[in-house]
Parts: sequence; C-alpha cells; structure tokens
Amino acid sequence: QVQLVESGGGLVQAGGSLRLSCASSGRTFSYYAMGWFRQAPGKEREFVTAISRSGSSTYYADSVEGRFTISRNSAKNTVYLQMNSLKPEDTAVYYCAADPTPFLDNVPRTRAAYDYWGQGTQVTVSS
Repeated sequence: QVQLVESGGGLVQAGGSLRLSCASSGRTFSYYAMGWFRQAPGKEREFVTAISRSGSSTYYADSVEGRFTISRNSAKNTVYLQMNSLKPEDTAVYYCAADPTPFLDNVPRTRAAYDYWGQGTQVTVSS
C-alpha cells in the first residue's frame, strides 16, 4: 500500500506556471506507475498525464500536451507536474494516483487503473 500527498497548488495568473509535487510513502515507489488527474467544479475527474514505472514512457491529454510535463524522482519518492502557460480552464483540484502495474513501461490512462489516490491540491488560474 502507498500513501500519496500532493502539494504546490495555488492561485496563478493566466500564462503563469506552477509545479505540483506528489510525495509517496509506504510500499516501494518504483512499483507504481503514477498519474495526475483533475476535477473542475461540476465536472467529471479527468486524466491529465501519466508516467510509467521506469520513467521512460509518458502520456498527456490533448488539452495539456506541450504545456505540462510529468516527471518522477525515485530517490525522493516523488512525482512532479510542471504546468506552464496555464489557462483559466486548467482550474481544478489536481489529484495524483498510483497504479501497481507489473509492467515497467505501462502508462495507464483510466481512473479504474489506479488503486491509490491523494487528497488533491487546488489550482486556480485567473484571467
């Protein structure tokens, strides 16, 4: 089992940047593919990006491709989400999630694939 804690959210103007962090504890970090999801008020939680256990494979939703970057640091048991060129439509609660996949290069993109979730961190982008 793993526990996930997100941080780094806040209020930023459109065009600005934020870096979210998700620290894990418990079972070995490298056992999990990691993902970021977000949920805006009144909307379903949606996939943002994910990174494989090995770190060699990533996948991004079309809406964030080219603006967001996911990375992981195994020494710090942390996954990051660098968000640049933020837009008001990026406003949401951002959640990190862990998938105990046995495959090193699997990049899961569905909510159902993830067994563990953090509590979320609010990101607000003003226009």
